[in-house]
Amino acid sequence: MGYFEIGKVTGTHGIKGTFRVFPTTEDPSRFELLKEVTFDLNGKKEVFKIKNVAYQKNMILLTVKEIDDINVALKYKNAAILIPEELAIPLDENEYYTKDLYDMKVYTDEGEYLGFIDNIFVTGANDVYVIKNDEKDVKDLLIPAIKDCILNVDVKEKKMTVHLLEGLR
Repeated sequence: MGYFEIGKVTGTHGIKGTFRVFPTTEDPSRFELLKEVTFDLNGKKEVFKIKNVAYQKNMILLTVKEIDDINVALKYKNAAILIPEELAIPLDENEYYTKDLYDMKVYTDEGEYLGFIDNIFVTGANDVYVIKNDEKDVKDLLIPAIKDCILNVDVKEKKMTVHLLEGLR
């Protein structure tokens, strides 16, 4: 079974074991629709039932039924919060899941191979794709995920076509 990451535990809130979670999903309110989540800490997965979801600035305060002690909650710092693929929000046309972009081959609109997507930075305004090339002397490219740059994404073929704006190389 595949999973999607929807958040990362950054710490705790209060003394009753509430988690501070940085949402890695575009719609943080989706936490309210869930009955349970899976925590993945260093490859070990545990399922927890959601008791309460609250918001504080850009963070989610997540309380689970199984944990009511800050000392237990602290052990889960840096855990990824996952949901099964079948609970993912359906995509609209021209949308794709971030996880499908990793290792995707990237070409310019002139057919030049640039490399593959090695990392994705979530900046707030727009994501930035890190394009890595296997050749020694080629430095990584940073391409903003904006309409002016990203011309086509073919998830099935694992291929992205981009237009390099001036100054990106």
